[in-house]
Amino acid sequence: MPRPSILNSVERKFILFIGDLVIVIASLNVFINFAIDAEFISLRLKVGIFGFGILAYLILAYVLESYNLGKISKKRYIVSQSLYISFIYVFVVFIFSVIVFDVSFWRIPLLCFLILTPIQIGGWRLFFRNVFDIIPDTKNVLYLYDENTYGSLNDDIEVINGIDMKTFYKVKLTYSMQKDSAVNKKFFLSATDKIDALIVNVKTYNDLPRSLEKMLLKSILKGKEVISFTSFYESTYEALPIKSHNDSFYEILQLRNKKIRYLQKIFSFMVNFSLSLLVGIVFVLSIPFVWILNLFFNRGPLFYTQKRVGLRAKEFKIYKFRSMVVNAESKGAKMATKNDSRITPFGRVLRLFRIDELPQIISVVRGDMQFIGPRPERKVFVDELNKLTPFYNVRHLIRPGITGWAQVKYKYGENLEDSIKKLEYDFYYIKNKSITLDLRIIFKTITTVLFSRGI
Repeated sequence: MPRPSILNSVERKFILFIGDLVIVIASLNVFINFAIDAEFISLRLKVGIFGFGILAYLILAYVLESYNLGKISKKRYIVSQSLYISFIYVFVVFIFSVIVFDVSFWRIPLLCFLILTPIQIGGWRLFFRNVFDIIPDTKNVLYLYDENTYGSLNDDIEVINGIDMKTFYKVKLTYSMQKDSAVNKKFFLSATDKIDALIVNVKTYNDLPRSLEKMLLKSILKGKEVISFTSFYESTYEALPIKSHNDSFYEILQLRNKKIRYLQKIFSFMVNFSLSLLVGIVFVLSIPFVWILNLFFNRGPLFYTQKRVGLRAKEFKIYKFRSMVVNAESKGAKMATKNDSRITPFGRVLRLFRIDELPQIISVVRGDMQFIGPRPERKVFVDELNKLTPFYNVRHLIRPGITGWAQVKYKYGENLEDSIKKLEYDFYYIKNKSITLDLRIIFKTITTVLFSRGI
């Protein structure tokens, strides 16, 4: 008997979003029409607070990954996150109204807005999560592979089933494909009612047997989802699977001629110009404070310089406030770790709030770096990483950045293995570079600094 239709991730996110939106609109209605004293209410106030309220909630929900289905499937996480986001939201709307419109309030309706809104959003999201505990939300997968991907079979199945997150896919059956050999039609016919999706992982799609292509087409016509392993990995983990496709260069990056994206170039220029001005001012103001504290808690040079590999694999000089002991690498180059003994107590404070990164504005002004892009690495490590993966130099196709997709999505890199993992996110950024993705990185970087994530 065929399995019931399963809502895909976009449909589930849409249902969750509509529920959130209804609650936000209702709460804003209470706030504007009942909490604010009637003598202050005007059309300008209604439009201003209503528009700001919806925008504020959407930005908070987006930045804090409120629609990450893998995370919100955890009961404890969805309740705490919902309350956290909604409390910030009602507080921001309240402060905005006081500062911009200078209004007075009725206490009881105001308290209802401030207290009941987070409870309603938390309750709705808990209900949403519990409903999908009853309704099937995981697609059974037929995983098709060839002899070139057989070596990573167990690892790839683990990736599909989920690594530290719920993917909503689970491998039910596997099938090994051989070049120029006919497929087992009996197997595919018996598997049709047991699966919802087919994930194909092969070295090249040009050599698929004709009989398999027909089977895949029949599966699509029957409403089954048919995707490549790379597409699944990219959409689920927002990274690219370089380990599983070390010899499939074109599938990973899909290198092709593109039209010049003028809006992207204008946006990048505006971001670099405005942030250079802002960060430059903060950097200049911070120098005397860091210098004075250095005299007591971190004796030695104020700045630390180092050569890094940048655009087109050319080396340039990077600047930072020194956070380690003098001559920290007297025994050779070594990557920083979370509890690195070379970091001074004051250096830990600088790193905690990313103050040590401020002098990199010099490299941005000089044109060696930009604000958003892959983090530049040292040549000694670049040479080692090039031996481990043949695609590492692809990250040098664009100018390196102070912050990037790998920095906001993955932990602080402590070894070469971490660097390879971060490379998956760098490739994703290079392939999908857009204004939207840059905005996500900017917002996530702000929250990273504000909440002192990382080391």
